[in-house]
Amino acid sequence: MTVLTPSAVLVVGSVALDSVETPFGRADDVLGGSGTFFSSSASHFAPVQLVGVVGDDYPVDKLQPLADRGVDLAGLEHATGTSFRWRGRYRHDLNSAETLETHLGVFSNFRPKIPEQFKNAPFVFLANIDPRLQLQVLEQVNKPRLVACDTMNFWIESRRPELVELLGHVDLITLNDGEARQLTERNNLVQAARWIMERGPRYVLIKKGEHGAFMFTPSSIFFAPAFPLESVFDPTGAGDSFAGGFIGYLAATGDLSERSMRRAVVVGSAMGSFAVEKFSNARLLEITRADIEARVQEIAQLVAFDAKLEE
Repeated sequence: MTVLTPSAVLVVGSVALDSVETPFGRADDVLGGSGTFFSSSASHFAPVQLVGVVGDDYPVDKLQPLADRGVDLAGLEHATGTSFRWRGRYRHDLNSAETLETHLGVFSNFRPKIPEQFKNAPFVFLANIDPRLQLQVLEQVNKPRLVACDTMNFWIESRRPELVELLGHVDLITLNDGEARQLTERNNLVQAARWIMERGPRYVLIKKGEHGAFMFTPSSIFFAPAFPLESVFDPTGAGDSFAGGFIGYLAATGDLSERSMRRAVVVGSAMGSFAVEKFSNARLLEITRADIEARVQEIAQLVAFDAKLEE
């Protein structure tokens, strides 16, 4: 991968503490949240500007490895109260989590304030938060080259009008196949992607967990497989890590051509596969550029073949 002078990536999302149980173990009060996973992934490629909120019980020192990697924490608000905490369990079907407890804490009153030095970020990722807040962020930034957003079933159910409004202001949306069907009321993913694109986004990334991801554009469909791992340790944050790799790579190259976007999907798939190999963001913090490049090559080989049919 050729890396040029990278552009900054602004991410607005949750910075949380997770307690996770899987068939392979348990971790309590480890770093979590969409903003944390996205930053851990994207910072391998570009400088990241993180906007979120933590309570006065948050172990801020544990974010130092992110700061050391070029994540600017000037937009991290410190509020009085308890931090956002999530506790969940994965059984042998690691594709879906059972939520055991959710404590929003200071996150329930979060109103993103974008620092002046962040407002010109060329790449903006609106992580999984209330679409009303995502719209408020867009009122504070100055003409980014690419705006991407994420969402979830809760917002599709409770904030559908605001979410549909948001679609008219973003270039790209990432969501999983179930969310795409729920949002569009279309069972067919091609039809679902077309429904979304008709409302604004030029690109739709539909994630299918261990089965890979589709990127839809007005003129093409691209599919990237998930990397086949022998063991998945903790799936938490895989989607945000995918998004971090995707947006981070685009920010690193500055190239928004379809060829580059397709490569970014594969980079995102690689980063998501790293994220699930350990609890929290631990694996994302220890991998190197060489590790990433090797995995991207391995994913490319999964679908490499001679398309010419023998006569």
